[in-house]
Amino acid sequence: MKKLNLFIILCPLLLFSSVLPLIGKNYEPTVESLQGYECPNWFRDAKFGIYLHWGAYSVAEQGEWYARNLYIEDRPEYAHHLETYGHPSDFGYKDFIPLWKAENFDPDALLELFKNAGAKYFTPCAVHHDNFDLWDSKHHEWNAVNMGPKKDLIGMWREATLKVGLRFGVTTHLSRTYSWLNVANQSDEEGPMAGTPYDGAAGEGVGLYPPNDGQSTHPRAPFDAPESWRKQWVKRIKQLVEDYEPDHLYFDCAVPFRGSDSGAAGLDVISHFYNQRPEGVMCIKERPWQGLYADGITTLDYERGKASSILEDPWQTDDSIGSWGYKAGSPYMTPDLVIDKLIDIVSKNGNMLLNIPIKADGTIDREATALLKNIGKWFQINGEAIYGTRPWYMHGEGHNEIGHKDLESPMGSRDFRYTTKGDNLYAFVLGWPNAKRKPVVFPNLVTTNTRIGEITHVQLLGHEGELEWYNHGDGLQVYFPKEKPCNYAYALKISFL
Repeated sequence: MKKLNLFIILCPLLLFSSVLPLIGKNYEPTVESLQGYECPNWFRDAKFGIYLHWGAYSVAEQGEWYARNLYIEDRPEYAHHLETYGHPSDFGYKDFIPLWKAENFDPDALLELFKNAGAKYFTPCAVHHDNFDLWDSKHHEWNAVNMGPKKDLIGMWREATLKVGLRFGVTTHLSRTYSWLNVANQSDEEGPMAGTPYDGAAGEGVGLYPPNDGQSTHPRAPFDAPESWRKQWVKRIKQLVEDYEPDHLYFDCAVPFRGSDSGAAGLDVISHFYNQRPEGVMCIKERPWQGLYADGITTLDYERGKASSILEDPWQTDDSIGSWGYKAGSPYMTPDLVIDKLIDIVSKNGNMLLNIPIKADGTIDREATALLKNIGKWFQINGEAIYGTRPWYMHGEGHNEIGHKDLESPMGSRDFRYTTKGDNLYAFVLGWPNAKRKPVVFPNLVTTNTRIGEITHVQLLGHEGELEWYNHGDGLQVYFPKEKPCNYAYALKISFL
């Protein structure tokens, strides 16, 4: 048998056994029961999904927090709102809803674009902090079927997603709304309009704006919320699960309302999701200051972050090429950075859920479209080194690190990341080596490394010819060809005796 690490050898058996508990298992709304959750193989194999934020806030093209920030006096969005739309007492967030038409929305064309970009699942935001449901909501009149686009956007997304053969999911950000949108119930504290109530405080937008029960206006998910709010939250998310059958569900927080009910409402929704969708993947964030968190009850999500090393259980990063909601003039990451981030995440047993900003009319701008097409071209050559892979015993080598706010990749030809599939090891070189006739050296791929066997073949994905390589005492030495097989990270497929 060819020698890779024990984890890789046993992986098929472990994966098969992980599916068995999903069949016919009934989950109770308790931490102990939910810790029986196993991340399904489809998610572990998918590696890359696409995500987007879309709502009435898209009309202003100022980002997805515009619904809140237009009410905050020291925010630039407030100044923009005064100049463009008027004071929030006359024109509030509710007044954007009739302006949101989604008139050029073509979900089939967008899903074809996302599939060609290499995505294996699509998980749009179904409700943001703005308290506006994008589906035919039975428990909330403020929804996209009744108002604004007057379309069942989530239903349309789901149909288009399944049509192209991707897994469908939804993200929900509703738990924050009770305090996040309470700013609409306030008034200016300074200036000529001081004391003039905003539209929510004046009694407008009832049901869209949360009731003003004296709660804070803090942007984080509220630790406490009244029973009436929690019950409505449960009804809305359960209906979303039952009627739209997502295979991926995400809370933009930990299990919410820990201070009110010890997380009971959230645990109820999670168990309901698992029981309804046996292959469902639930993602929450490790934010105990926002709610209940317990290891093992869900798949862990990092917002614009990542694990620093290989995690035993699969996990996910949700990230965006720019702002979450469409923001005019906001810069985007380069395709090179997106791919290097993806590879780093996958090497540590994670998935990337990549957000693409979308305009109010339902279109993606040219720059984002070009970025997706470039990513897709890279996947056509290198996809086998990503999809269905598992981590090696080490995730990679090199000293460069991608920064939290980087728009371009700092990674170079001495930065490596590893994945495995079957008996093969894939070694990604994250920058093209420029030095003439100098090899790329992998110091851990040596004959003294007992985790591998003797190297028998080295192939550069996308390159048709044979490579020059040597098993050297200082490590595997590989001479790269003159021509690049692709524009970004380069994958070597390494076979062993």
